[in-house]
Amino acid sequence: MTHSARFPVWTWAIPVLGLLFFVVATATGYGEDFASHTLGIAETIILVPLLIGVVFAAVYHAEEVAHIMGEPLGTLVLTIAVTVIELALIVALMVTGKATPTLVRETVFAVIMIVTTGLVGLCIVVGGIRYRQQRFDVTSAKIYLAMLIVLTTLTLILPNYTITAPGNLYSESQLIFVSIVTIALYMVFLYTQTVLHRGYFVGEHVEEKDASPSKSQGKLALAALLLCVALAAVVLLAKLFAVVIDVGVSKSHAPASISGLIIALIVLTPESISAVKAARRDELQKSINLALGSSLATIGLTIPAVAAANIFIHKPLVLGLDMDDVVLVVMALATSMLTFGTGRTNVLFGFLHLVIFGTFLFLSFVP
Repeated sequence: MTHSARFPVWTWAIPVLGLLFFVVATATGYGEDFASHTLGIAETIILVPLLIGVVFAAVYHAEEVAHIMGEPLGTLVLTIAVTVIELALIVALMVTGKATPTLVRETVFAVIMIVTTGLVGLCIVVGGIRYRQQRFDVTSAKIYLAMLIVLTTLTLILPNYTITAPGNLYSESQLIFVSIVTIALYMVFLYTQTVLHRGYFVGEHVEEKDASPSKSQGKLALAALLLCVALAAVVLLAKLFAVVIDVGVSKSHAPASISGLIIALIVLTPESISAVKAARRDELQKSINLALGSSLATIGLTIPAVAAANIFIHKPLVLGLDMDDVVLVVMALATSMLTFGTGRTNVLFGFLHLVIFGTFLFLSFVP
C-alpha cells in the first residue's frame, strides 16, 4: 500500500519538498543577503509557508502515533515532537551567532503564556459555548499546575535572586544543577503520567482500538517513520528560517522578545488546533493534556537541552524574567489554579484567560 493510500499526500510530500528545498537553498548560498537578489527573495517567500507546512505535517503524524498508542502515551509523543521542533528553531538562531542572550527566556515565557492563557482560554470558551460546562480530572490538572509552578520558578524567576552570577543569570554550576533537577522532575512526572497514575490523564472518552493489531502496528511504524522525516525537515529548514527572523527583527526595530514569540507561535499552532478540536468534541481532558503537557515539555526538555548546547556555543544565557513579565506569569498561573480547581469549567473562566493573553500580546509589541 502506498503512502498516499494511508495518509494524505501533503503529509509526506511537504516534508520531502522541505528536504529538497534545503539542499537547493544551501547550494545557492542562502544567507543574510537574501533580500538583495531575486533568488533570495523567492526562496524566502517559499521558505516561510513551507516550514509551517512541514510543522503541520510533523504534528499530523505525531497525532496519528498518538491515536494508535492511546492516552496518555500518544499525547506524550505529540508534546515531545513539538518540543523537538522548538529546540530546532532556538538552537538554529543560537548557532547563527545573532540570537539575543534572552532568546531562550523569551521563547519559554511565550510558550507558557500562550498555553496557559491563549490556548487554555480558547479551549474553555469553545467547549463552554457548545456544552456550557465541561469536566476533567482535577487531580491531573493539579499535577500539571504544581509542576508548572515549580519549573517556572526554578528556570525563569529564581535567577533574578541568585548572587553568584551578575544580572539575571545562573552561574555554570547553578545552571547544571537546575538542568539536572528539571530533567529529574520531568522524568518523575512522565513516570507518574504513563505508569503510576495513568488513569488521571486518560479522561472519560476511550478511543477505539484498531481491530487488526498487525494493521495498527504497520500504520504506527509508517507514521513514526514519516514523523522522523518531517522532524528532520523542520530541523534543517529552521537553520534557514533563523536567518529570516534575525534580519526581519533587526530591520523592523521590533522588541527583542518578538523572536521568541514568533518561534512559540509557529511551534504551538498545530498543537493548538488539535487541542481546540478536542474541546469541541467534549474531550477537555485531552485538551489539557496537550496544552499543559506542552508547556511542561518546553521547560523540562528545552532548558536542559539549550544549557547543554550552551557549553559548546559559549553564549550568555539570560533566564530571569523582567519584573513586568513576572507579574504576567504569576497572574496566569494563579488564574489557572482557580480555573482548574473544581474539575468543571465555563465560558467566564475561559474569557479571563483570553484577557490575560491579549494583555501579554499587547505588551509584547508595546512594552
